Amino acid sequence: MNDLNIWQQLIEQSQLRWREVLEATSIHIQLVFFSMIIATILAVALGILVTRVPALKTVVLGGTGVLQTIPSLALLGFMIPIFGIGVKTAIAALFLYSLLPILRNTYTGIKDVDAATIEAARGMGMTSMQILFKVELPLAIPIIMAGIRTAAVINVGNATLAAFIGAGGLGDFIFLGITRGIDGLILLGAIPATILAIGLETFFSGVERWTTPKGLR
Repeated sequence: MNDLNIWQQLIEQSQLRWREVLEATSIHIQLVFFSMIIATILAVALGILVTRVPALKTVVLGGTGVLQTIPSLALLGFMIPIFGIGVKTAIAALFLYSLLPILRNTYTGIKDVDAATIEAARGMGMTSMQILFKVELPLAIPIIMAGIRTAAVINVGNATLAAFIGAGGLGDFIFLGITRGIDGLILLGAIPATILAIGLETFFSGVERWTTPKGLR
């Protein structure tokens, strides 16, 4: 099929299904949003814990690293007996895939804070909690945001697989197009997903620059 016919199909499918595309995009965003919120809270907490208890580093980072090696569809399969078919399973799987980039960057960001800066804070009478929240985390935020950006962009792609378990999202159009052999229908799901990924990349890159101290930009 030539390129012209593909784009004609895309236009036709867009005219027929634009409401469905908006609904699927909304579901896609929700899957990514809720999984990222949960992952960010837990991963940042674990990252802080690991910097305080170094003995946990191998177990925590190693464990989350193993999760990244599990194929997406296999992970969805593991989640189905626990959460069943649908949105809960998709969010659980996306949450697990989000952990490593955020956790690793949180740990790295805090550990990379200059020791002299921390000693100066202690010399000023700051407690460990004050040093964490007023010195270490503010300096580590740009690196943490980079991890969140990576996880969010990856999750936009992984969320298309939610269609396999009836969770909806833009993957519905991609797999329906593959099943029916309609390239325009595949693009109807792939193009919004790509735009969403680029949008998140741009947004988080801006936040990362904004949170980076001027002298380090």
